[in-house]
Amino acid sequence: MFIQTEPTPNPNVLKFLPGREVSPQAVLEYRTIDEATASPLAEALFELEGVSGVFFGADYVSVTRDVHAPDWSEMKPPILSVIMDHFVSGADLLRSGGVASSDGHASDGEDDEIVAEIKSLLDTRIRPAVAQDGGDILFDSFDHESGIVKLRMRGACSGCPSSSATLKAGVEQMLRHYVPEVNAVEQVI
Repeated sequence: MFIQTEPTPNPNVLKFLPGREVSPQAVLEYRTIDEATASPLAEALFELEGVSGVFFGADYVSVTRDVHAPDWSEMKPPILSVIMDHFVSGADLLRSGGVASSDGHASDGEDDEIVAEIKSLLDTRIRPAVAQDGGDILFDSFDHESGIVKLRMRGACSGCPSSSATLKAGVEQMLRHYVPEVNAVEQVI
């Protein structure tokens, strides 16, 4: 098994591509070892020195290192070993009872036409592009009165130095172009 690595715009996140499906049904993010107990792979990665986050995309694993962690050159070999051991063993990504996220959107309930259009743009144009950088963007809410869309950044996008530029220059411009009711985009932390 050969696992490729790719840098992301976030210098504290590295993307690992095992050459097979990782989490095709839903993106999954773990920010603590307690959350990671739902996944044997995430838990094993958190047991490595310096790992502070794990994100599973359709065909990749993004690992976040703590800002005080060793350099990637020291961290990469044990991470590669854990990922390889997991996939070679044939173990499931989630333990029984492990919860996968639903549609990639944080809000519940019926969507009106504007919210449905925002979610559609996120799903078809924005999320695929962000996934290439090892991250994800989730819809959180839309305030009809102010025209503000609130989004959550995950994976490599969370804490990325360029995430605010991505939101303003990319996401906000696109949403404002296609959905005139949108006035601004804000990140929910």
